[in-house]
Amino acid sequence: MTISTAIGSVPGLNRWWISASVAGVALGVLTNLAQGARPGASNQIANSGAVWCVPAFTAGALAASGDPALRKSVLAGLGTTIGLVVGYYGYAEFGRDGMGSPFWPVAWLVTALVSGPLFGAAGAWWRRGRTVHRRVVGLAALAGVFGTEAILAGWVLHYAAQAWTCAALLVVIPAALAHGHRERALTLLTALPLSAIAYVAVELPLQHVSG
Repeated sequence: MTISTAIGSVPGLNRWWISASVAGVALGVLTNLAQGARPGASNQIANSGAVWCVPAFTAGALAASGDPALRKSVLAGLGTTIGLVVGYYGYAEFGRDGMGSPFWPVAWLVTALVSGPLFGAAGAWWRRGRTVHRRVVGLAALAGVFGTEAILAGWVLHYAAQAWTCAALLVVIPAALAHGHRERALTLLTALPLSAIAYVAVELPLQHVSG
């Protein structure tokens, strides 16, 4: 089943898909502008992979109502991440001096095709999960991606401020968004290994290919 078929087969999906995609394009342009406006290494936080997962998670959480909630959330997350890539690199190409090498636009687009549905579903699980395990895993995915970013920023890029900011968000997200002390603890304990797994599975291969 193609994406367009999946969208058109269920009432209400068109609205979520279009809204999420438009919002993603706008956020992509804004992150490009923010990156150019911020000094030094703080430029990187504006369009980091972790930050780009937040809109997909949010879109998935907002779409998680009615039936079929999960499919709406998955497609909303996908539309958001594709929109981010299109907005960011579209503005780089036509509003700046060009996007440069096609490697990173293609790499981010491939990443968007995977991360968008995953974080859209994570947002749905966090908001509408019927079990503690789903709520914990959904929120741990969002917290864990900031843990991965902290490893990358601190260990590889040596951006201390960004690394500490992302490490703080790894802790703050469960503390702020989980329900009760037990879920907060479980979310943090789940997010920590997810951070390391995502770094090994995603960041290391990207460094190898780009290097």
